[in-house]
Amino acid sequence: MQTRRTVLAAIAGAAVMRSSGQAASTDRIQAVGFDIFTIFDPRSLDDAAETHFPGKGRELAGLWKTKLFDYFFLRTLNGRYVDCRQLGADALRFACATKGLTPDPEAIAAMVDVFFHLKIFPDSAEALRRMRDAGLRLAYVSNLTDAMLKSSGDAAGIAQLFEQRLSTDQVQAYKPDPRAYAMAERAFGLERGKVLFAATGGWDYAGAKSFGLETFWVNRTGALRENLGVEPDGEGRSLTDLANYAVARAR
Repeated sequence: MQTRRTVLAAIAGAAVMRSSGQAASTDRIQAVGFDIFTIFDPRSLDDAAETHFPGKGRELAGLWKTKLFDYFFLRTLNGRYVDCRQLGADALRFACATKGLTPDPEAIAAMVDVFFHLKIFPDSAEALRRMRDAGLRLAYVSNLTDAMLKSSGDAAGIAQLFEQRLSTDQVQAYKPDPRAYAMAERAFGLERGKVLFAATGGWDYAGAKSFGLETFWVNRTGALRENLGVEPDGEGRSLTDLANYAVARAR
């Protein structure tokens, strides 16, 4: 029986075999790619679910988020890609059915719409400006759609700080597939060792590091490291910690 951990291990193993697996460069970094949830708060999904299912929404959102990542991984492994909007609705309908809830289509659409209006973490804007002022080039590297990235970035007033919005829609493969991380290498026109990747989840730092990007884990929740055979180059609890690391590595 496949568990989430065995799926993660399978993808991480594939990433190692399909990439160079080189260690991070000792040269200075020139660019930073971000998982969207290092910058924006995933608890936005909890708030949306609680609005529609008071008293039940936070539990529902926990299952919804678990199924989102399960579907990211499984659709990529199975070669059956759909964009994050459809995938988010599919995962939410499954979560609702599991909890015995029967939302109408309008409620499903409204909850999925939260991806277009994510709330920014309080430390994000200043940390991003510090990195940009240090001469670092910035890009999203995300499983979300381009429209989701643009909408949330515009609303937060940080869109102008980013050189690229790299959605996995471009390659039809969700992270941690190597094709997703290759977008950053290609878009920046840099060797992968000169690109730092900021990950939210352990599976994501494992994928990026296996591909050959220098990695920093923005571990806001203090989660344990995954047993996937690779470790991040740096780790901290905030985007401020990431900025400290990135600016030092850019000198």
